[in-house]
Amino acid sequence: MPVQSEGEITAALMAFSQQPGAGLVAIPDSFTLEHRKRIISVCAQARLPALYANLVATPDGGLVAYAVDTRTLFHRAASYVDRILKGAKPSELPVEQPTHFELSINLQTAKALGLDIPATLIARADEVIE
Repeated sequence: MPVQSEGEITAALMAFSQQPGAGLVAIPDSFTLEHRKRIISVCAQARLPALYANLVATPDGGLVAYAVDTRTLFHRAASYVDRILKGAKPSELPVEQPTHFELSINLQTAKALGLDIPATLIARADEVIE
């Protein structure tokens, strides 16, 4: 959905929720992160299940988040800064990609949406909010 402002969030999500089998995958960008509480609120109102790519969404009421732990990324970035400050050339440092992703599930939100989360998925989750 092309949403450019906070004012467009409600109309876009409400319209989208009317489609059969609708579900939202919130991409990991600054807009989604900044407006996550509004998105979560509208999804709850529209009974629209949503998957977020930022772990802060589930404590705020989001259904499911699957993402890298940004704290780990910041720690890794700090080690790069340390090496650069000690004289390493940035062009000679290896490129790293995240290797660990975390799954967070909010069972309160699932219940409010009338969804049953399989026990096998709950068992795999790193965080379960009850």
